[in-house]
Amino acid sequence: MGQPVREYLLTLCVTVAVTYLLTGPVRKFAIAAGAMPEIRARDVHREPTPRLGGIAMFGGLCAGLLIADHLRNLNGVFELSNEPRALLSGAALIWLVGVLDDKFEIDALIKLGAQMIAAGVMVIQGLTILWIPVPGIGTVSLTQWQGNLLTVALVVVTINAVNFVDGLDGLAAGMVCIASTAFFLYAYRIWFGYGIEAAAPATLFAAILVGMCLGFLPHNMHPARIFMGDSGSMLIGLVLAASAISITGQVDPDTMALFAGGERNATHAMLPVFIPLLLPFTIIAIPFADLILAIVRRTWNGQSPFAADRGHLHHRLLELGHSHSRAVLIMYFWSGLIAFGAVAYSVHSASMWIVLAIAALSALGLVLLLLPRFTPRAPRWAEGLVPPRYRHSERAAEAAVRQDEAVEPEPARPIAAGVAGVNGATAVGPRSRLPDRRKAGSAR
Repeated sequence: MGQPVREYLLTLCVTVAVTYLLTGPVRKFAIAAGAMPEIRARDVHREPTPRLGGIAMFGGLCAGLLIADHLRNLNGVFELSNEPRALLSGAALIWLVGVLDDKFEIDALIKLGAQMIAAGVMVIQGLTILWIPVPGIGTVSLTQWQGNLLTVALVVVTINAVNFVDGLDGLAAGMVCIASTAFFLYAYRIWFGYGIEAAAPATLFAAILVGMCLGFLPHNMHPARIFMGDSGSMLIGLVLAASAISITGQVDPDTMALFAGGERNATHAMLPVFIPLLLPFTIIAIPFADLILAIVRRTWNGQSPFAADRGHLHHRLLELGHSHSRAVLIMYFWSGLIAFGAVAYSVHSASMWIVLAIAALSALGLVLLLLPRFTPRAPRWAEGLVPPRYRHSERAAEAAVRQDEAVEPEPARPIAAGVAGVNGATAVGPRSRLPDRRKAGSAR
């Protein structure tokens, strides 16, 4: 079991490195190409920021699949299954549509049609749901049309759930990274724990997805130097959906029962991804909840479900008084709690300790929501290990700056053309040192 772990780590590291190294040149290309739209009313950032980060993420996806194809233990995934080719075909199509949207702002209905076509491309090549395990009934085989429609629906829902949550710096990439890490642990357990080869493609897809997000996050954390755009959010949503479809619709629950020691144990082991229609709730529960709330809110107000607004969950956190970074970390916390909680429960569902731990962490999350102004202070010996805003010296300097501004506000200075106006670096503009603490509803 050790060799596959090393090969997964190698694939992960290659994907991270390629994505990270490509993001810088892609950022300069996006600025040169003008893929840097004006700030909209619903946006949280204050300066125009280039998009097209999905180009680097797609490069990481291709690099991860290429290196895995040349590794001894992972090469069998490509020889025994057509799913990697199906994923790459669908990803290339949705990525291309996302790149065009980042540059030219494609209509929402056209993007929806492209998502369905990308899902259809994967279905044609064999990446589809074949059966559904139903508690109390057993395995229900689906007809070809039923499986195809269910697969397309799951892909479209997952893509839009990830796209909807992409509203704060580092939010979508971090949440998908957390969810895919939990999903990798679950899929790896099925593959090597039970020896079920049908789970191998999903394990590989999850590992590559973690690498794509980790490689992009350093460039996307607040204040972001580049946004992934629809080319990135739709891409990682499709890869996450492909992983879920592969392991849920391809792994036979009856086979699980043989290795798990009975039908009841198999049911517990398959619990996190038991029914494909409920899969987004356990894998990306927070983005999916945000998607449902957004559709209900916009329909109730007489708007199109695709109309953009500032009512998402992350906007609500900012309105409560949380800083940009704290709002992102809170969303990370809830995403990790749900994803890893489901995986832990599938491993040992009879343990009361798991339930108690989830309840305690949920209570901690509620406390964090109710303390938007609380900023922890690190001890002086640990100041070098924490961000500047948690250090005593930095907090004192920030307070002094605020006091000076309150006494004698500094007059506005003209902005040099070509240097400011671009968040992060055009390779010349420095990052903003102090975080933006304005509320979501404030004027910009």
